Amino acid sequence: MEFFVISLLNGLSYGLLLFMLSSGLTLIFSMMGVLNFAHTSFYMLGAYFAYTISVAIGFWPALLIAPLLVGLLGAAFERYSLRRVHKFGHVPELLVTFGLSYLILEVVQLVWGRATVPYVLPAQLQGPLFTLFGTQFPKSRSFIMLLALLMLLAVWLLLTRTRIGLVIQAALTHPETVEALGHNVPRVFMLVFGGGAALAALAGVIGGNTYVTEPAMAGAVGSIVFVVVVVGGMGSLAGAFLASLLIGVVQTFAVAIDQSLATLLGALGFKITDQTFGWELLSLSVAQVAPILPYLFLVLILIFRPKGLLGKREG
Repeated sequence: MEFFVISLLNGLSYGLLLFMLSSGLTLIFSMMGVLNFAHTSFYMLGAYFAYTISVAIGFWPALLIAPLLVGLLGAAFERYSLRRVHKFGHVPELLVTFGLSYLILEVVQLVWGRATVPYVLPAQLQGPLFTLFGTQFPKSRSFIMLLALLMLLAVWLLLTRTRIGLVIQAALTHPETVEALGHNVPRVFMLVFGGGAALAALAGVIGGNTYVTEPAMAGAVGSIVFVVVVVGGMGSLAGAFLASLLIGVVQTFAVAIDQSLATLLGALGFKITDQTFGWELLSLSVAQVAPILPYLFLVLILIFRPKGLLGKREG
């Protein structure tokens, strides 16, 4: 019981962090049709900006300031770079965001160095929130869960209950009509891109001190975020939420299981011996194969449900 409850909570906190990171990418794609390869670089910038700001004035101001700064950078990139190549199609858009990711990486290494920076949790988030069956659940993971749910609620209210949200949704399907009504559609797209970058930075602010802040952090989560977006359904915010929780929970449980695949199959009634075909693979522990599980899930989704769990938009 202890193993199940604690692993479930850890999986949910990791999944909700993935959702915070993937939600911005999902919004940008659903509103603009742009698959932003530099999205996790904004996540990394959020962590580094928060580290610098927290050293100067504390973590809590950094929680607000860092996402705003990264959001402004994202909006400026859309306005002065991405918009100029948009007319040439998707490939130039992919290439320019791909180039931006390397540019940000080099800048981060020049400014903050190649080593891990000492970005630590504030005193209010250190220590356990509660102890269950003798195992402690940290305050930092609880804060991630709370902030992710608040962010989901805020984005939903913005898109469905405000005038600007209605304009954003209308600009997706009927940009000419929206422009004829007097709205500046390019500015709307700039705000969407900046908002998506700010959401990624917000994930970096709380993920950087909960896990680690280093130049490799963008690459570490880059592939998994795209897995979440594709599995959930390209452009589906609800799908990204569902896929994030699913992948977070499955991977967390898998990492915590130290038994071999052969042992698990044997418990299910299969007769497994060292002469069984594929024994080398079956002798591996579940924890060892845990990193490939999201990509296996991705392949299965693309085969049996190419639009993703809740996707509607064609890729």
